[in-house]
Amino acid sequence: MLARLKSVFGAQDMTRGNPMSCILKFSIPLLIGNLAQQLYNTVDAIVIGNSPWGDQGLAAVGLAGPIVNLLLVLFMGISTGASILSAQYFGAKDRPMLNRCVGASLFLIVVSGLIMMAAGYFLSPLLIEWTNPPSPEVGQGATAYLQIFFLGIIGSGMYNIISGILRGLGDSMMPLLFLVIACVLNIFLDLAFVDSMGVAGVALATIIAQGISAVLCLWRLCNIRHICDVKLKYVIRPDRKLMLRIGALGLPAGVTQAIFSMSAIIVQSLTNTMGDAMVAANTAIMRVDGFAMMPNFTFGTAATTYIGQNVGANRGDRLKPGVKAMMQLGLISSTILVACILLFGRHLIGMFTETELTLQLGVQGLNTLAFGYICFSVSQVLQGSMRGAGETAVPMYISILTTVVLRMPLAYLLAFLTRNAEWPNGQPVALFSSLLVSWVVAMVLSIVAYKMKWWRKKLPGTLGNEL
Repeated sequence: MLARLKSVFGAQDMTRGNPMSCILKFSIPLLIGNLAQQLYNTVDAIVIGNSPWGDQGLAAVGLAGPIVNLLLVLFMGISTGASILSAQYFGAKDRPMLNRCVGASLFLIVVSGLIMMAAGYFLSPLLIEWTNPPSPEVGQGATAYLQIFFLGIIGSGMYNIISGILRGLGDSMMPLLFLVIACVLNIFLDLAFVDSMGVAGVALATIIAQGISAVLCLWRLCNIRHICDVKLKYVIRPDRKLMLRIGALGLPAGVTQAIFSMSAIIVQSLTNTMGDAMVAANTAIMRVDGFAMMPNFTFGTAATTYIGQNVGANRGDRLKPGVKAMMQLGLISSTILVACILLFGRHLIGMFTETELTLQLGVQGLNTLAFGYICFSVSQVLQGSMRGAGETAVPMYISILTTVVLRMPLAYLLAFLTRNAEWPNGQPVALFSSLLVSWVVAMVLSIVAYKMKWWRKKLPGTLGNEL
């Protein structure tokens, strides 16, 4: 019994055993955890959208979302770098370096958390103003949401970075359990706070729940002594070379996230010119989109951990079978979800609003984006594999090309071309179509980049030829 519990709740060594079995064992709790993570914002949107605050509250939460993502890029970068290094040191069975990696990561959590808290709180009003809110009420609600969220940002950063380390060690189950606990708490707190505090109440509920999940993750990290030791000396006096290494690996991922977030803010300003109904519909679409993306992000993360561990262990024979298995799983799951979106799109948007125009716009957006989720699954697996091998720059370049060079100009161009009396600033289909095109192009570029030989030469021995 103890052995079985350890196999389920313990860290997973993916350098041995059937690749498909290893990936499924790691990915299923990770997928459930990602779904639970998405529930944070989704529950906020559902509760506020069905409260007396209605579509204006829903629009305020949606307006704040891209800005939250923008200011979280530092955590994203640290989490990615820490996850890759911890996976490689774990695969190489290099415990001393793993201990130093954990210490350096914890130090970076504190420093980056304090920076994000100050920057997010004081910049929130200015950032909301830049997005050109559709109404003063929506702008005020979004500002209140952001400021409260960033007062508790260290909890979010701690969860994301420590859970990244745990996943690098192959432990995707315990972060899931902690996240489910926090998610359930978030639902109850949302319902308790929303009537009296509105948008600010759902933000307060979120930071309390995230803080609890962060403390539980830290407790877990401190209690896996059979794998690594969390030593205070490595936190107070972190290894500078390791911090630079974490930064070098994580910077491209952070820049990628920053690009996505900046483009979302710029496109959000275009969305805002189309009125409250469109902003509310877009908020609902993005919440459904978050769930549709979960298999893609899950197998992308699994690819990073699997490839990272096997590169560290010099198990080149396991690389191609692992990538093939993850690609199959990603395509199957994303295809099923796309079918569900096409069949039940109206019901999904209906969870957030009862306004007919908002419902129609939401369904139109989901139907336009549906095929793109399959394309995105291919991109995530291939880019995750490259990250696990230590190549984090190529995915960043692809994001810059598809988001900055392609998606943003295309959105404004299509909006200009589709103007009419009903939609003087452009039709909503312009926003959705531009995003779909960027996903398709990203898939093509990811396939081409993955097959290139120049980045594979960086890998030791013959691993580049076996990936």
